Amino acid sequence: MFLLKTKAKSKLEECILVHLTPEGDLLDLENKNVTPEHMRLLCQAGDTLNGVKQLYLSDNGLGDAEIECLSKSRCFPNLEKLFLNQNKISNAGAKALAESKFVQNISYLVLEANQIGVNGVQSIATSLNFQNLETLFLDSNPIGPQGAEAIARSTCLSSLSALHLDSTGIGDQGVKAIATSLMSAKLKKLYLCSNKIGDEGAIALSQSPNLSHLTCLSIWRNEIRDAGGKAIAESIYFLNLERLYMSLNLIDKPIRKVIRSSDLASRLKTLVMD
Repeated sequence: MFLLKTKAKSKLEECILVHLTPEGDLLDLENKNVTPEHMRLLCQAGDTLNGVKQLYLSDNGLGDAEIECLSKSRCFPNLEKLFLNQNKISNAGAKALAESKFVQNISYLVLEANQIGVNGVQSIATSLNFQNLETLFLDSNPIGPQGAEAIARSTCLSSLSALHLDSTGIGDQGVKAIATSLMSAKLKKLYLCSNKIGDEGAIALSQSPNLSHLTCLSIWRNEIRDAGGKAIAESIYFLNLERLYMSLNLIDKPIRKVIRSSDLASRLKTLVMD
């Protein structure tokens, strides 16, 4: 019995604790070939990891089974930031996280580049466990317009101030849902790159009083043309905007010139446009 316990402790130290900072507040397991056995050790570490505030598990090929295991862990009572990008998490994994008390204190969640669809986003958007969540990365997940609509309808993401939806296929329909949502009233940063957004979506953004607190808007690599670009520049609601990224759209040179000479551009700290 004693030998077994000693071996388990040694394995924990060798595979997990070696990646813990001296302060004990950051555990970096990104791209460390984390296996199901490592996840089991991680989730049974007792109070050894109580001080961890940031947990990196990115780029490990983790699937839903590993995330369900993590969701049952009680070893991270002070966790604030969780990085799960570039894994193989689908709707079931997102649902397991959303239903777990494990995430109740998390303010920063990165789920970029997984396989989460509409149902997974719906689980996140309706979870009471995410009421402290301030920053959410869902980039490069196939959530589509219905996923954006699920977020827009959410009454549970009450602390959300930064929303990352690059390359999620939400299109104009999804952007219009975000723009008209009362949930968006607290947003300060909104990232919508590479979503095939056209003038309809851009105009919806420009006409939304719900987005009046935005300090950063990123809409580069879309299909916005002159009407949409002009609407953004003339918006009466972007008075707090400091950074605007809108390169790689379909706006003609004369309108780009109008945008650069607009009142909006004069207030911006950063304007990125080709």
